Amino acid sequence: MAKIIAVTNQKGGVGKTTTAINLAAALAISNKNVLLVDCDPQGNATSGVGLKGQRAPGGTVYEGLTQSPTVDSAQFVLATAIPRLSIIPATRDLAGAEIELISVDERERRLQKLLAPLRDRFDYIIIDSPPSLGLLTLNALVAADRVLIPLHCEYFALEGLADLVTTVRRVRAALNPGLDIEGVLLTMNDERTNLGQQVARDIREYFKEKVYTTVIPRNVRLAEAPSHGLPAVTYDARSRGAEAYFSFADELLTRNQDALATREP
Repeated sequence: MAKIIAVTNQKGGVGKTTTAINLAAALAISNKNVLLVDCDPQGNATSGVGLKGQRAPGGTVYEGLTQSPTVDSAQFVLATAIPRLSIIPATRDLAGAEIELISVDERERRLQKLLAPLRDRFDYIIIDSPPSLGLLTLNALVAADRVLIPLHCEYFALEGLADLVTTVRRVRAALNPGLDIEGVLLTMNDERTNLGQQVARDIREYFKEKVYTTVIPRNVRLAEAPSHGLPAVTYDARSRGAEAYFSFADELLTRNQDALATREP
């Protein structure tokens, strides 16, 4: 059964989509079968793997969320150019789902129902959620097993973090008892600044072992790669940004293997 990870932060500009794309690609390169789910109406995860404007036979995630839950979920999955990496794409149509789902029964569980039949086909399902705490993000949190929080190493990134943690707790209490924080990933770090170092220390002090050892640096290749429709880990695998995401994927896999070993008798 796939582990479902929602990449979430209501603040924009923290490297959320970059993290979702490159984590998914790095896991696929590590021989894991991965499904990337684009739940952001901007569709950046879709364009970031070279499939901007593309639709699966059943449509995009918009149709998957708004149509009958009995539809075949596999009809919404597209293969990417990266072996073992697939995607449920998004277009700007998804912006309308926030309104259309308001009157739908169990509107917060639509993504959960869409992904449930796909869990036995993948090792990891990575959800890229929008920079908000609206209905699309709520669907991502209800569908997920864990939440991955990318956090920009600057003061303003700390604002609203308490709101996100509170939202995760509320979703866990009311809708998804198994939901927990997978970890906090420090992104866009400039190690030359005292502020970045201070923010990193504060976050590690608060979240303890939940903060990954790997830190994603500021790197021009991470910014360039989407314009070529490629994850940075395939656009320039030797760049500092790509190497950091490979290291992060290895760390995430190691943590999950250790957690599995701990649960086994």
